[in-house]
Amino acid sequence: MKKSIYIMALGAFGIITTEFGVIGILPMIARDMNISIETAGWLLSGFALTIALTGPFTVLATASVNRRTMMSLVLFIFVISNILSAVSHSFTMLMVARILPAILHPVFWSVATVAAAKQVEPKDAPKAISVVLAGLSTATVLGVPLTTYVADLAGWRYAFVVSGVINLVACIALLTMVPSMPVKEKPSVKKQLKALNSKQLWLNLTATMLMIAGMFSSYSYLAEFLEKITHMNGAQVSLMLLVFGGAGIAGNWLTGIALSKNVLLTARTFILSLAAVHVMAYIFGGWFGPMAGILAIWGFIHTGGFLIGQIRTTTEAPDALELASSLMVSFGNAGVTLGTMLGGVAIAAWGVHELVWMSIPLLGSAYLLTFVRFADAKSTEAVPLEAMQLH
Repeated sequence: MKKSIYIMALGAFGIITTEFGVIGILPMIARDMNISIETAGWLLSGFALTIALTGPFTVLATASVNRRTMMSLVLFIFVISNILSAVSHSFTMLMVARILPAILHPVFWSVATVAAAKQVEPKDAPKAISVVLAGLSTATVLGVPLTTYVADLAGWRYAFVVSGVINLVACIALLTMVPSMPVKEKPSVKKQLKALNSKQLWLNLTATMLMIAGMFSSYSYLAEFLEKITHMNGAQVSLMLLVFGGAGIAGNWLTGIALSKNVLLTARTFILSLAAVHVMAYIFGGWFGPMAGILAIWGFIHTGGFLIGQIRTTTEAPDALELASSLMVSFGNAGVTLGTMLGGVAIAAWGVHELVWMSIPLLGSAYLLTFVRFADAKSTEAVPLEAMQLH
């Protein structure tokens, strides 16, 4: 893998730490600002909803901008956002600070994954994409637990300071260590939109949205679950999130290998395994020891969902990779929004322990959609990834 691919992974680490870093500190923000945990959840779902609504449009609007310049600009906006978040003295100001970077978030994600695939041989494209996506799993290993730990030590505002520093380092690395990536030929909007005339693509995007909604209806409130049900303190929650994310790195790697063998079987196995671990968390959530082991299994499975969604989307639109990738980001974040909102509804109606019964129907719906295949499908989803045109 080229050095630039790892630097783009660092950028992914920065933006995901900013997006999901609030998961571990939602209870602290809720207490400090005297709001409910469901209201605080909008710091995640509002971010994700903005991405879902703006993604394809911002990607099309910036298609002719130098790719390195564009990614650096996105990271700089994330730095500013974290500074504003750290000094926010009202929930409204904090929400605005969170929404600003979300508008450009899909641009970085779509550009980085496609740029990574183009820098290697076709057979290595899935590996290059998984390296960038590893920035996501690493953020759950180090970023989310780190911000939670910092918040437990010094307050939640300092968690945003840490996120800002991470994005600043990634921005500087991109500007100084990655060669310029000019757009040699401005993509045709008409051609890209035509490439999206695929029923299978939209079905896969819908399945991805439901799958990620199932993931986040419970994961978004994991810190709250561990505090209220497993009775962990702040330091223990940070440690458990570290366990969750550490297992996720290994899970992301294994998912990449499995996808290279059979995409569809990997997707189905992932969904069923994730549903099973939710049931385990429901049954054993009140016991510290068993829950620690369950979290490791949960984290191992969880992170692979993003890679599965990315591959199932881009393989159906080989002539519009960046746009298709941005659609995956939009639908994925729509799933985050939907899941977080439904999780908040479940907490308000039944209590945090009952979250899993919101996740499982969503995962079940995504599983059923994997059995639907349209005649216009461009991939069989049962062949090795190196045989698919990802570049």
